[in-house]
Amino acid sequence: MILPIYAYGQPVLRERAAEVEADSPELQALVDDMIETMHAANGVGLAAPQVGRALRLFVADLSPYADELAEAAGGEVPAWAEAPLVFINPVLTLDEACDEVDVEEGCLSIPDLRETVWRPDGVTVRYLDRQFQEQELPAVGHLARVIQHEADHLDGVLYLDHLSPLRRRLLQRRLKAIARGDAEADYELAFAAP
Repeated sequence: MILPIYAYGQPVLRERAAEVEADSPELQALVDDMIETMHAANGVGLAAPQVGRALRLFVADLSPYADELAEAAGGEVPAWAEAPLVFINPVLTLDEACDEVDVEEGCLSIPDLRETVWRPDGVTVRYLDRQFQEQELPAVGHLARVIQHEADHLDGVLYLDHLSPLRRRLLQRRLKAIARGDAEADYELAFAAP
């Protein structure tokens, strides 16, 4: 089922999400719904708070970038790029050896707004996969950025929080418009109650 995506201004986007305690049919249904919602919105990542659930869970799917990723990996598509990834209770360790890079980011919860954000180009994430098996994934480049962006959502952090105070002030009018429901997207948005 395609879920509405919670827009900027929704309180759940600023909450620290709770650990997922156990697997359940409801959790697996939520994962399915999040993947379907992410695909319907043409996103590459989606965190549970973005669909109104304050849980430490996000999904990512970089398969649309398979050719680009294969080129960066020397011609072979990385295994993780072939299907949606499910990250439950992720813990990130930034790669101190990697440089910070600036890349333009957007967010399904903040439609029609993209800004340049500096992030480390490498990260290692420890997490439970969909089968509740412990995994560790070193990531660089685009995958590292998606993981960091989605993991931020689990701590109530938006990519806008990485901008300078001056830049955030300049965006206030647009952000207030989104918060009051004055925004459109090619997917259903859920706005905070006035």
